[in-house]
Amino acid sequence: MWQRQLNKKMKKTHFKHYTQHITEEYYDRYQIAIGQGQEQVLVKMSEEVDLSPILLARIVLERHLAHTVYDGENVPKSVLSQQLKDPSLIEDAVLANEVSLCLLMDDNYGHYVDTIKHSVGHEYELLLKEKVEEKGLAYLGEDQLRIRGYDKTPDTKLEVPIAVDGHVVNWIESKASFGDEDSHKGYLKDQFWSYWNRFGPGLVIYWFGFIDELDTNRDKGILLMDHFPENIVYMNPKIVSRAQSVT
Repeated sequence: MWQRQLNKKMKKTHFKHYTQHITEEYYDRYQIAIGQGQEQVLVKMSEEVDLSPILLARIVLERHLAHTVYDGENVPKSVLSQQLKDPSLIEDAVLANEVSLCLLMDDNYGHYVDTIKHSVGHEYELLLKEKVEEKGLAYLGEDQLRIRGYDKTPDTKLEVPIAVDGHVVNWIESKASFGDEDSHKGYLKDQFWSYWNRFGPGLVIYWFGFIDELDTNRDKGILLMDHFPENIVYMNPKIVSRAQSVT
């Protein structure tokens, strides 16, 4: 949740850090500090200007490349991104070290943090898979669904629907995060309603909890829970098959 609050803050204050005047000022301050023999310049400066270390490193690296390699012209985003991901590609050894420190010490941005988030997300997807298999539920995973041509896929598509709290569930989505208003609104728009359109009603598990007031779409076909349901009603596939054949 703190991460999302920080992202909102950065979006609101983004403009003040990215004017040409300000980016040049940051680069000049960096050069002066390095010239004075200071260490961890970018990390310390990021605290002073209230900007993420990674984002400040990106600004300074972009200005450095623009002045030293691209004759003041725009630096290709691909080059900038590649050097941020792998600071060993930065020819200036001091700047390479400064950028590396930003990568290590930034708790909110950067590919190290992204790797941790991905790892945690994968861990809870495996937990969901274990729970589904413990209950003896037949299912299709994301990879299997994509092979069948689906572009947007839940983590688990049940082969035979179940009922939870009196609601039919055809799919289950795992979210290794806290469900706040902004994130849930985005997920509904970009993911959950797409799943509903393709597969019918389903269940979203926010493993780290969610704001209770967000669970307002149960009757429309999207349930929210913070754990895997224990009280499951299993549907008889023979009955489902007969009903489908009649229709």
